Amino acid sequence: MQLSKENIREKEFHNNLQSQKKGRFEDIFYKALFNANEDFFEHLKKSCQDKLILDYGCGIGNTAEKVSKYNAKSITGIDISEVSISKAKAFVQEKKINVQFKVDNCEESSFENGTFDIVYGAGILHHLKIDKCLNEIHRILKKEGELVFIEPLGTNPLINIYRKFTPSSRSPDEHPLIKSDLNFIREKYDDVRIKYYGFLTLIFFLFYKSPEKSKIFRILAKLDQFLFKLNFFKFFAWSILIIAKKN
Repeated sequence: MQLSKENIREKEFHNNLQSQKKGRFEDIFYKALFNANEDFFEHLKKSCQDKLILDYGCGIGNTAEKVSKYNAKSITGIDISEVSISKAKAFVQEKKINVQFKVDNCEESSFENGTFDIVYGAGILHHLKIDKCLNEIHRILKKEGELVFIEPLGTNPLINIYRKFTPSSRSPDEHPLIKSDLNFIREKYDDVRIKYYGFLTLIFFLFYKSPEKSKIFRILAKLDQFLFKLNFFKFFAWSILIIAKKN
């Protein structure tokens, strides 16, 4: 497995992150994206039956555990972090889930052309060189295969200021997606759908505890979707759900 300098830095960052006992402080904000995760898993639930699935940048296997309930033909997970893969294997063994995990480079994987029906991931593309990873996903997808990803945006100026003052919370090569990245996806793939999340739900995250049970969260989420119909407000979103097909 050949690794670039950036790949090595990412591997070291995530090996270190997964070796820590405590989570990151930033984890408290992710409840603002609860509806993004709902839509992500709802789409996979409808799409995965009898399909060959790749969990791209699988981490410690949490997402694969949920997707394993959707009757896929097979699920494979890859990650550059040996610590993450070790944890993922232990996790599915304990849960008695049939998912195969291996250490691999997402930018230059070991799979043959046209291997998978669906490639999905959560918060992985922005750790990679966008052109390399999207070309690689295109290569390993079957014709009319589908990619499904949740990714952070790099267009909200206030979030970018927070990122600037908290560099240790993320790897040095992270680059939340911007307009040119989304344009590249549209050029490379067909039937591209992008949905935006995390404006008011993030601003007012202190006003609700569990988003699943919160009427306040649901109201804020609906207001977000109304605002995101206007292009101006899309720049203030925190995250997006990307669904696209190989041409």
